[in-house]
Amino acid sequence: MKKLSILSLAMFTAVVTKAQNNMDKPTDLPVTNPFFAPSKLHLQAPDFTKIKNSDFKPAIEEGIRQQMAEVQKIANNKAGPTFENTLVALEKSGQLLGRANRVFNLLTGANTNAELQKVEAETAPELAANSDAIYLDTKLFKRVEAIYKKRNQIKDAESRRLAMIYYQNFTLAGALLSETDKATLKKYNQEEASLRTKFNNQLLAGTKAAGLLVNDKAELAGLTSAELDFAAQAAEAAGHAGKWLIALQNTTQQPYLQQLTNRSTRQKLFEASYTRNEKGDANDTRATIARIAQIRALKAKLLGYQNYSAWKLQNQMAKTPATVNKFLDDMAPATIAKEKEEAADIQAVIDQQNGGFKLQPWDWDFYAEQVRKARFDLDESQIKPYLEIDNVLRNGVFYAANLLYGLTFKERKDIPVYHPEVRVFDVYDKDGSLLALFYCDYFKRDNKRGGAWMSNMVGQSKLMGTKPVIYNVGNFAHPAPGQPALLTFDEVTTMFHEFGHALHGMFANQKYPLLSGTSTARDFVEFPSQFNEHWALDPKVFKHYALHYKTKEPMPQALVDKIKKAGTFNQGYSTGELLAADYLDLAWHSLAADAPLITDVDKFEADALHNKGVDLPQVPPRYRSSYFQHIWGSGYASGYYAYMWTSMLENDAYFWFVEHGGLTRVNGQRFRDMILSRGNTEDLGKLFRDFRGHDPSVVPMMVHRGLIKK
Repeated sequence: MKKLSILSLAMFTAVVTKAQNNMDKPTDLPVTNPFFAPSKLHLQAPDFTKIKNSDFKPAIEEGIRQQMAEVQKIANNKAGPTFENTLVALEKSGQLLGRANRVFNLLTGANTNAELQKVEAETAPELAANSDAIYLDTKLFKRVEAIYKKRNQIKDAESRRLAMIYYQNFTLAGALLSETDKATLKKYNQEEASLRTKFNNQLLAGTKAAGLLVNDKAELAGLTSAELDFAAQAAEAAGHAGKWLIALQNTTQQPYLQQLTNRSTRQKLFEASYTRNEKGDANDTRATIARIAQIRALKAKLLGYQNYSAWKLQNQMAKTPATVNKFLDDMAPATIAKEKEEAADIQAVIDQQNGGFKLQPWDWDFYAEQVRKARFDLDESQIKPYLEIDNVLRNGVFYAANLLYGLTFKERKDIPVYHPEVRVFDVYDKDGSLLALFYCDYFKRDNKRGGAWMSNMVGQSKLMGTKPVIYNVGNFAHPAPGQPALLTFDEVTTMFHEFGHALHGMFANQKYPLLSGTSTARDFVEFPSQFNEHWALDPKVFKHYALHYKTKEPMPQALVDKIKKAGTFNQGYSTGELLAADYLDLAWHSLAADAPLITDVDKFEADALHNKGVDLPQVPPRYRSSYFQHIWGSGYASGYYAYMWTSMLENDAYFWFVEHGGLTRVNGQRFRDMILSRGNTEDLGKLFRDFRGHDPSVVPMMVHRGLIKK
């Protein structure tokens, strides 16, 4: 991998100065560039038949130039600041940049290549500079501030909210700093942007390189013939014909650890995952993340805060690190107790089998599955034949959306996609009107980052006259050729989760892009997605999609009952690995500016976990520091706790559904009207209270996870 250079402040200044000097010149972007104007395809969907790798850099750089020209025109307007000539004008700015960047971000996450990675590295500092040129512009801020101070004179609530959010964004970005401090902050922002790109590329390469290559098929005992065939194909594609390659997923634990009977193979697979980016090579991320953490601490001090978390959490529901720590600390005792109880149960099985060893993390899933089978008579291999991916999508995910919200879906074969595995659907509202366009891309590829996510290719906005074009991306294993794609129930839950995000985007009903759809705080945005997971096991929905892929017979009720009874199984582990990752995130972002650069990342991690009492050896964090993509490369810095926080919100909200008749169109409409369609147009705590009738309670979540009794 090409090593990324760090742009100096002089170079940074040259980038901005060059753009400023060229603000009034005609565009150099040819009309043949696919981002020159909005796409003429359905709902402005990107025309991937016309998009080339070489189109992105000129479109992004011209987009930066155009947006800076637009912003300077707003800032230098001789007319006094008004809502229309300042905030509405800002909302309309940067359209070329937005078009190019949204598609670029999709491809660099889901279908990247060396050329795109090079462009990403080159444009990251320029994009950071562009953001700073907007948010650190003194004249522009004075106009925003003037409108904010008179916001009570604005008649409609969404516009008042926009004035507040703009002012908050400017001040959080450093608009109140001196010019000298602004210059320093710009340097930090640019360096961090470059390092984040470097981290993402190191992580992708390191994860790919760390896949477990096996010479003897006997070492993979426990895998199905289809899984072995796929591993053989993966090895052959990588130039290792006659061998087997197990690619890594993004999390610490790996799916095949549940099946592999050979303990040595399990250990090798776990260690390959655990140390993927700690090999001392070009893909070792530890120096990268240590510098990112240091830069963030320096930025926080410059902005007047004790640490990065104190700065970052101000516009979240939680507001302060103390609130987050209390929330996690309240969860920890019951979680740790449950982890230890589960570990003891697993050790008992190992001892009964005369294993002769103490439970290790690479043993947990394998023996936990045995405990689950013994306790609930439940075998994952019995479940998967009923969970064929297309049936889950159409008769599960889409069906639930129809029952709750009246949505219908029609697949489109005529809309270009960026990869043959991608599918596209028109989404129609309850009245038959076109609501959105939905893309899904579910299967793992080596050039796709790990995990699952949702985003927009086109955002919803009444101001811009656009409807949402939304995508979900996953990383499910490919089936062997000629075989159906069968899912675990956890993967089914992932599909429902990501589609919950999609619904949040589809139901967006805002005038302003800044407030639209999923543009909410991190500790609110996962609420709709986690809430949607509940419908995966709802009887009305489950019986509609859980059909055997051969016989089309529904899953036997006895097996359904076992899945439900096993719902709280292993939740000590599942919650504990999340809790450990939450604490790691906060530890990294609680560093003081005068703290020395962390030179021993592994020791820092171990100390952080030990200090919170969550260092049970058998339960590693869901993500270790060195491959914690959420916090180093995806915007969840000081925000990974949001998954747990929003689990609190969604379980409490689901209890409301239980209390009011469950899955009904009336209840779905209420949730749509009060949560899903509101974007960021209201204080998020108030949105929740208005729906639920009280502040969120942690009790429903802990009950749902089996950590406490009702």
